[in-house]
Amino acid sequence: MALEQDQLVQLDFSEEMKTSFRDYALSVILARALPDVRDGLKPVQRRILYAMNELGLDPKKPHRKSARIVGDTMGKYHPHGDSSIYDALVHMAEDFSLSLPLVDGHGNFGSIDGDGAAAMRYTEARLSEAAMTMLENLDKGLVEFMPNFDESEKEPKVLPSMLPNLLINGTTGIAVGMATNIPPHNAGEVIDGAVAYLDNPSITDEKLMKYIPGPDFPTGGIITNADALGEIYKTGEGKLRVRTKTVIENGEAGRKNIVVTEIPYTIAGNKLKLVENLVSLMKDKSFEEIYDVRDESSKEGIRIVIEVKKDRDPENLLNGLLKKTCMEDTYTVNLLAVKDKQPIVFSLLSMVKEFIEFQEVLYTKEYEYLLNKAEQRQEIVEGLLRATDVIDLIIEILRGSTSVKQAKGCLINGETKDIKFKSAESEKEAAKLNFTERQADAILAMPLSKLIGLEILKLQEEGKELAEKIAGYKEVLGDRDKLHLVIKGRLKEYKKKFARPRRTELLNVETVGYVEEFKVEDIYVLVDKFGYTKSVDQTAFTKAGEDVLKEFNYIIPMRNTDRLCVFTAEGNMMQVKAEKIPRCRIKEKGILIHNLCKVEQQDVIFYSAYETLYDSMLLFTTKNGYIKLVSGIEFETNRNFMLATKLEDNDTVISIIRLNAGDILAENRKVVTITKNGYSLGFPLKEVSELKKTGRGVKAMTLDKKDAVDFVEVLSPERESFEYKGKTVQSKKIKLRARGGKGQKVTL
Repeated sequence: MALEQDQLVQLDFSEEMKTSFRDYALSVILARALPDVRDGLKPVQRRILYAMNELGLDPKKPHRKSARIVGDTMGKYHPHGDSSIYDALVHMAEDFSLSLPLVDGHGNFGSIDGDGAAAMRYTEARLSEAAMTMLENLDKGLVEFMPNFDESEKEPKVLPSMLPNLLINGTTGIAVGMATNIPPHNAGEVIDGAVAYLDNPSITDEKLMKYIPGPDFPTGGIITNADALGEIYKTGEGKLRVRTKTVIENGEAGRKNIVVTEIPYTIAGNKLKLVENLVSLMKDKSFEEIYDVRDESSKEGIRIVIEVKKDRDPENLLNGLLKKTCMEDTYTVNLLAVKDKQPIVFSLLSMVKEFIEFQEVLYTKEYEYLLNKAEQRQEIVEGLLRATDVIDLIIEILRGSTSVKQAKGCLINGETKDIKFKSAESEKEAAKLNFTERQADAILAMPLSKLIGLEILKLQEEGKELAEKIAGYKEVLGDRDKLHLVIKGRLKEYKKKFARPRRTELLNVETVGYVEEFKVEDIYVLVDKFGYTKSVDQTAFTKAGEDVLKEFNYIIPMRNTDRLCVFTAEGNMMQVKAEKIPRCRIKEKGILIHNLCKVEQQDVIFYSAYETLYDSMLLFTTKNGYIKLVSGIEFETNRNFMLATKLEDNDTVISIIRLNAGDILAENRKVVTITKNGYSLGFPLKEVSELKKTGRGVKAMTLDKKDAVDFVEVLSPERESFEYKGKTVQSKKIKLRARGGKGQKVTL
């Protein structure tokens, strides 16, 4: 159906985007990602705890299926995905994430290793003791309630938290354009800090830090830049370095063990990442000192054992591991929370202040509630005591009345009309009655057993107790110092219940550099025809049979401190440190040379150890017939890549031969070249010029237009033959001529 013109609403696209994004951002900030500064909870966490409280899941009750809790939370208060609700429920049960878990989980709720929790249908949960400090006063009207998403239920805007949950448990969250990352703290220390603030509201940040010196992570560990905490707590932002706690123990066979007993909080819930990182470093030989890595953690605690090879320095290895792994990590602090629907970065002092101000409101409302309840009870007790004095008259009124309403009217207002009395005197006395409505209800509901003398005595004693309580409540409400004493008393009770020794050490430790330890040894680098490369020690190479070694096109002897130089047909040279070449058994495959250096699609034609290359001369020959000698010193570089020789367009290097000083100086050495069309030329080696690597070279032989050099060899007089294309060629067939001349047809 077509819309009329007056039914169309025209909107500016940019304005609509701004408005919609602003609404979305506000929703994420206030309704999802950031905690309230008063109770330290995000909306989903608050709703889960409230739903559990409504289900009666206090610590003394049996656990209930997590699926039921998630269902109630989603159906009544949090209309989002069930997985996000269950994730929040699981997080509140993790003792490695929270200082005081708010949920007591039963079943598989995941582990510090990084194992996920079982499905919600398999796990059960109930509230923890710590959670009850945030919920037990909900029935006293301490906080405001608001309608839920469909206005069918009511939920609290904030929980009446009697503990500084935001500082004790911390939180993390990412909103739009902002993020919060509040570290957990020691419950006893935070309570001491709150009490210190109550004693001295003008306390400074420095003095407050004597009570709350720094974060206390559930996983323990060490904060190595404790001096940064002062600035972080003042500004609400900064970075901490957190480190594993380790001990060095004696191991087997004279080895030392580095034992990790506590891990950084940044990998809480992902300990397996650290173990895998250490194992990978051991396998790829990044740290030669590591003999073995194993995880011996159990219910008793973390225990990751790093075995150090004999005669290696465990302290030096530890310094390297701290630098290369998440054994030392950075924790970014951002004390961001919501106050009055505004995200604010708090300092430590202002966060404690917000908690105390919230407590003043809560305790004031609690004592107003208690006072009101006591005064109502006192009113009833006074009415019952008065009623016992005129009980005969009350009985006469009840017997003479035709309805409860008629009797109640007489008790409250002295209305005697239509009530039958035994005498006019009784009627006159009844007209004087003036009980309150609450007292009248209590009198009408009073059983006759209350007329026993002992029961009357109990009422009198209760009246005295109520009078004392009312006086005490009024005293607290009328004196701020008295109110603070009550708050401090309750906080100290919680400290006895929840305080535990500090786990995280606060130190100022400089990171020590790692000194690479190498046990210099001879190795052999083996490269097969497909380019798979590996290194083996001298013992393994010696034991290998000739039939095994035949599989390798290149066998390069070198030291483990040396570099492997890789030359390509495109005229480039790459270098690979020997330590980067995987140490393998003789029958293991190894790794492609392309994965060790930037060879990519280039053809590798020559390998050499750098130390050997440095003392040698290289004979370069290209397919277009250019030849030159280059000193190995020319290839001295710390770079992984360099240009090895200059080439013309459409030219490539077809041969690189390493020669020593004796070969160069010998008078009878000759160079043999053979082309693809079968022409050969032999000339003295001394006719080849020594040039820089940037030189093109001199002409080895004259080629036909469609011909190209295919083979080069340097021969000594005693060498009678050489192999070419699988056939044996007699050296005497290659006659000596001048370099650069026309070749002759060679018979294979």
